[in-house]
Amino acid sequence: MNFSLVSQYSGFLLRGAGLTIVMALGSIILGCLLGTVLGLMRVSSSKPLSLFSGAYLQIFRGTPMLLQIMFIFFAIPQIYNMMTGSFFNWKPEIAGIIALGMNSGAYIAEIIRAGIQGVDIGQTEASRALGLTQHQTMQLVILPQALRRVIPPLCNEFIVLLKDTSLISSIGAKELMYRSRSMGVTTYDFVSFLAGAAIVYFCLTFILTQASSWVERRLAVSD
Repeated sequence: MNFSLVSQYSGFLLRGAGLTIVMALGSIILGCLLGTVLGLMRVSSSKPLSLFSGAYLQIFRGTPMLLQIMFIFFAIPQIYNMMTGSFFNWKPEIAGIIALGMNSGAYIAEIIRAGIQGVDIGQTEASRALGLTQHQTMQLVILPQALRRVIPPLCNEFIVLLKDTSLISSIGAKELMYRSRSMGVTTYDFVSFLAGAAIVYFCLTFILTQASSWVERRLAVSD
């Protein structure tokens, strides 16, 4: 492995790593927003909302993420063209963030649902006894406690998303995997550049894992 060659192009690879982090952040933000709404719909007393949320989860958890990325990047513009007669094209990075965010939302919804249902039922009964409405109980009592429970698994979801951004290279997003592969093609040295990318991924996930462990310890102490 020629690591001197990798160090020569380290700036090129690190710019890809920066884009990887940005896309992971965008995906987790979208996933959290979508997952919170879907999670609340899952525990809603409204049957249509619960059924819609359940169907969404089944679709996005039951199909490959790569297929979802391809569908959003290639199929959505084609459907739009057939319906309107107009053309538009996604930037690969935007399409990737949307695809990963929508996929992540399905998993975060279950995290949120588990967090809500994990709050002791006595909290709800006490709140209602004090005269709070169902909406006030959810907003002021249940959700604040549930959010403390879901922070650690959300940190883990972010780590998973960071690695899953490598799939977006399949549609041309110039993140870390795309850049390491393109340098492998240019220099005919795939081993060195893929190993370099693996080291960067490992360093990023290691830092995030340690940060997640620190958050869990802080939450445990505050409890």
